[in-house]
Amino acid sequence: MGTLINVAMIILGGVCGLLFGKKLKPQIQEAIMIANGIAVMILAIGGVMSNMLSAEGGVLTQNGTMMMIVSLAAGTLIGELLHIHSGIEKFGEWLKNKTGNQKDSAFLNAFITATCTVCIGAMAVVGSIQDGVMSDHSTLMAKGILDFVIILVLTATMGKGCIFSAIPVLLFQGTITFIAHLAGSFMTDTALSHLSYVGNILIFCVGINLVWKKEIKVANMLPAIVIAALWP
Repeated sequence: MGTLINVAMIILGGVCGLLFGKKLKPQIQEAIMIANGIAVMILAIGGVMSNMLSAEGGVLTQNGTMMMIVSLAAGTLIGELLHIHSGIEKFGEWLKNKTGNQKDSAFLNAFITATCTVCIGAMAVVGSIQDGVMSDHSTLMAKGILDFVIILVLTATMGKGCIFSAIPVLLFQGTITFIAHLAGSFMTDTALSHLSYVGNILIFCVGINLVWKKEIKVANMLPAIVIAALWP
């Protein structure tokens, strides 16, 4: 139920964004996009710092630096070899054609940006595991509220392609919930911490794309999350 609630909040946020976005001037849409990108980066920085730094004897120390570097480098290499970004683009193009949005030039970019924003992160994985193992929807419900706001703003500025990010969320979180229900609690606290650490770095990259119009292929970096979670 947690994933279904999350998906419903994404769709609702997208619909509200479409209605709200029509009333905004282009310069206001641009300003909101930049503000949203900054918010995404600040949230990501907070997530990284909470896992990267620890206080010992009143002194801050860094943790997991090697894990982070290796995970990002190796994960990006794997993602580039697998052409994950291209795969998501093809799926987005397929959705664009099947939903009658061939004339919407912003559809694909909106879909990829929104998908990377709401699918990447510890809340998606942890919440799905909690849902599958303990039938605890609280984390995914909280994520749903955050996604509602994010997709509302993204849809208002980028278009209806953002709404279709609900499909990857349904597939990704639903699969994790199903596996967790069958396998039980298989994620250790260390694995979750590493996942959150690297996942938030990828979210920060999404924020960079939103603010500075960069083309960091965050999707090709997704294997870094898996490597981080498996790191001993």
